[in-house]
Amino acid sequence: MDPKLRALAHPVRLRMLSLIWGAAMSAAELAHELGVSHALASHHLRCLDDAGLAELVDVRARRGGRERRYRAVRGTPLTDQQADFPLIAETLAQTLRERAGRRKAEGDGAIADAELWVDPGLWEDARRRILAALVDLHQGALAPHTPGAVHIGTTVAAFPLMESPAGNER
Repeated sequence: MDPKLRALAHPVRLRMLSLIWGAAMSAAELAHELGVSHALASHHLRCLDDAGLAELVDVRARRGGRERRYRAVRGTPLTDQQADFPLIAETLAQTLRERAGRRKAEGDGAIADAELWVDPGLWEDARRRILAALVDLHQGALAPHTPGAVHIGTTVAAFPLMESPAGNER
């Protein structure tokens, strides 16, 4: 299995990537933010680093030791995954369930579900706009808990479907 796919197929690592997109963080900071042990955070961070999804950007002296800070490697690692999409989709579904439990009751949002037949030009235009919106959000990401920042969750999957299996036509 592709190392990137293996790394992306775990909800904790997906959340870590989100956290280190806006600012470099250490395993200790990630452990605190995620509510996991330092050892577990270090393990997951090593998996992201080994897969080329996170990179070491800073080493600081701290309490007689060295604190290594990592950030997410820029790009579209989920969109770039073509093989084993069901595994990524299951991880995203698990992440969405967890985030939905933390949604602010009074917070504005957008949610949709659709299975549609559309003009290919419309599909390509919509796909580009969806990707552009996601790139904008990622490029504007701030460090966790930045004063005045809005903490958001987003999970998007839009893709062409195969024709319905024979016998399922109406």
